[in-house]
Amino acid sequence: MPAPIALPPDKLARLIGTVRASVILDVRSDEDLAADPRLLPSAIRADDRALADVPSLPGGPAVVLCQAGHRRSQGAAAWLRAGGRSAEYLEGGFQAWQEAELPLINPGTLPAWNAQGRTVWVTRAHLRIDRVAYPWLIRRLVDPRAVMLFVAPSEVEGVTERHNAAPFDIEGAFFSHRGELCSFDMMLMEFGLSLPALDRLATIVRGADTARLDLAPEAAGLLAASLGLSRMHADDLEQSEAGMGLYDAFCRWARDAAAETHNWPNAKAGVAL
Repeated sequence: MPAPIALPPDKLARLIGTVRASVILDVRSDEDLAADPRLLPSAIRADDRALADVPSLPGGPAVVLCQAGHRRSQGAAAWLRAGGRSAEYLEGGFQAWQEAELPLINPGTLPAWNAQGRTVWVTRAHLRIDRVAYPWLIRRLVDPRAVMLFVAPSEVEGVTERHNAAPFDIEGAFFSHRGELCSFDMMLMEFGLSLPALDRLATIVRGADTARLDLAPEAAGLLAASLGLSRMHADDLEQSEAGMGLYDAFCRWARDAAAETHNWPNAKAGVAL
């Protein structure tokens, strides 16, 4: 039986990408990181002896991982608990996660982290489907501290250079439409985030974003909800924040409830409803 403060990889995997996900702190040594630089989805690199110095560290419960789940991660988790924060360590560490063949992100495809340890992304203002789905994916599964910049289409290139940002969902950008695939598809592909729920969600996003509502029955609903949000929120940041809840719901449906149906019960003779 694992210790009460240990979290098995399969349980952590089910939490990643949800609103109840913990902050994941990767405290592997520089040598272990050099041997395999891939990161768990949404993981933040940290020094196990300088956790207070991690800039812009989100609040809430934390899960700490090292190479094999020993002194680095257990000590860091204990340190966080001593400071009043709920914290666990990943049982078996990075090795156990890797052996379980759970998703890992290649950081080489990420833009450079800024001085605050955050990635910066930029796209066109006046958001619609893909440009709401994309920030959700980044913040839930790639970088929870990411900065999203929404600017006039003509200024995306200049803002990209000025802030060392990564442009997305704009013509010519690396993370943008390719053939029949949309930007959301490309992000999943480039980061290796192939999970059944995300694959299902990607089909829905693609259908809503490219006027192919036949790809998934839910695409029409996502399109309607997205256009409704765009009219409820004149401010792109407010719309993006509201969209987080929308995509949280679609992702949980895709993971846990896709086979569930509902119908009003048929009245039966002699049975009071």
